[in-house]
Amino acid sequence: MNILALDTSAKTTSVCIASDEQILSEFSVIATQTHSQTLMPMLQSAVQSCGISLKEIDLYAVSNGPGSFTGLRIGIGAIKGMAMGAQKPCIGISTLEALAQNLYGMHGIICAVMDARCNQVYTASFTMKNGVFTRITADEALSVDELGGVLRGYIEPIVLVGDGAELCYEQLKERIPNIQIAAPANRYQRASSVAACAWRHASEAVSAADLLPLYLRLPQAERERLARQQEKEAVFNG
Repeated sequence: MNILALDTSAKTTSVCIASDEQILSEFSVIATQTHSQTLMPMLQSAVQSCGISLKEIDLYAVSNGPGSFTGLRIGIGAIKGMAMGAQKPCIGISTLEALAQNLYGMHGIICAVMDARCNQVYTASFTMKNGVFTRITADEALSVDELGGVLRGYIEPIVLVGDGAELCYEQLKERIPNIQIAAPANRYQRASSVAACAWRHASEAVSAADLLPLYLRLPQAERERLARQQEKEAVFNG
């Protein structure tokens, strides 16, 4: 099965072409340019470098949340367009599960954390034992303190991965002695990890029309609108 995978959920733009579990080509960049500027040239390079045409792609995969609202829309829009044009299935992969996939093969607890601002993180935890990768918590938005309460319950080594890893490590290392932080080379989004998860979840593929983002909280503009509305209602009712 040939898989084309994208991740545009955060600052990294990443593109991968894989055949089953084998990575054929992967391009990643963290740049000041937007995903809309970097994605298509990288996609073209990834396809050309491995000699597989888009007609040979069997499954289109993308990280579909949590993450940057704009970034998710760009990646999902690109995958939906290509899958619809090729009349091929596509699949959305949890950004947090894909981050945890970066550490496939380790033994212990993998805690994926993305900085959600205001001392909050998007997070999910997984276990890795004897090559078996298992989810143990759902994707959720927590404060760093709330996450600390969850992680204190684990006695196994805990490795933090994601752009919120350093934030959480600095605040929790004194309270949780078994916590570690992933090396920078494995800490951020990789499309090859999206592809690996897509291969594992291939039976869950959907049509392009059914592929949707999975947000864990409302966009900032909507949160601000609701806050203003609540303030007005408080004044009116007061």
